[in-house]
Amino acid sequence: MNPTSDSEAITLEKLKGCWNEVLDRVLDQDRIAWLAFFDARLVSLTPQALTITFSDVTKFGGEHNFSIARNPKHIAILQSAILEVTATELEIVEE
Repeated sequence: MNPTSDSEAITLEKLKGCWNEVLDRVLDQDRIAWLAFFDARLVSLTPQALTITFSDVTKFGGEHNFSIARNPKHIAILQSAILEVTATELEIVEE
């Protein structure tokens, strides 16, 4: 995906469309970070923040929350990958 211009803000649908590319960039940096975010579902997007969740009723019948395993380094890697792919700086919020 080409980085967005100032006049073309990233949307949730656009981010979902390039999420595999984001994850590929995360994998290039850190396999553990990639594993931590591989099952993330993109919930919502504001101009400042991406909200993700790890609940998936089709897999475990409930939430499988590994937030304890994720650390600030992993969040930073994900933020960097999103910035590289979309030219958008986002805070990551876990639901």
